[in-house]
Amino acid sequence: MNHIKKQFLFFLLAFFYWITLSAQIITGAEQTERYFPLLQHKKVAVCFNPTSVINTTHLVDTLKSAHINVVKIFAPEHGFRGEAEAGAAIHSAMDTKTEIPIVSLYGKNKKPTAEQLKDVDIIVFDMQDVGCRFFTYISTLHYIMEAAAAQQVPVLIFDRPNPNGHFVDGPVLEEKYKSFVGMHPVPVVHGMTIGEYAQMINGEKWLENGWVCDLQIIECKNYTHQSRYSLPVKPSPNLATDEAIYLYPSLCLFEGTDISLGRGTSKPFQIFGHPALTIGD
Repeated sequence: MNHIKKQFLFFLLAFFYWITLSAQIITGAEQTERYFPLLQHKKVAVCFNPTSVINTTHLVDTLKSAHINVVKIFAPEHGFRGEAEAGAAIHSAMDTKTEIPIVSLYGKNKKPTAEQLKDVDIIVFDMQDVGCRFFTYISTLHYIMEAAAAQQVPVLIFDRPNPNGHFVDGPVLEEKYKSFVGMHPVPVVHGMTIGEYAQMINGEKWLENGWVCDLQIIECKNYTHQSRYSLPVKPSPNLATDEAIYLYPSLCLFEGTDISLGRGTSKPFQIFGHPALTIGD
């Protein structure tokens, strides 16, 4: 009888383990069987950053290993492989590991030029967003889509979950305050994945001249907006923990003041302070 109980317990545990695995979130980047065929025999430009990984392998290395012809890397704020601080200049260079040229999209050149796209058949975009209007990755997404639409180059997006995707909150941006840290009339917390956001950019005709980008999205599997998702790689140097990512939509509003948000400490975007503040204020 005990032997039968042990067997039953084993199969029960195996069943629950299978259920857990089947419900595991699979990002767009992890679904290589879906996009490798789309990229074969094409000249590919990528817009990646340190979050563009499959497990611990950078996605550009995965593409190179699969003999995908990556001809150009577009680097957003915080850089391509490194961890440049917010606002730090990102310089065009060469990726030393793959010897692929890197074109900075942070600084004076925020949008790919016609010259930079003339030898490109398709652009792949993969970055981990955190669901806030002032996170600049969605601004880079806008400019990638706009440049691609102008040159009739398709864009392929590998979607990733939004860690703040379970709610929508905050005021909608007023047009007169539009900038690179807020380009679209959306709430502070917009609730969308970056793939969904790209579809909204197209649908609302926010691109220059009302252009529509030729867009394809590799959606996440087993993800809903109620899914809890702990980011495997920090999306920027100062968002190092889940707590910081959850507090970021509120605390980042202090960025326009002289209040410290913990940059340079062990808890950025988890604390705030100022020499003039005292306990009890």
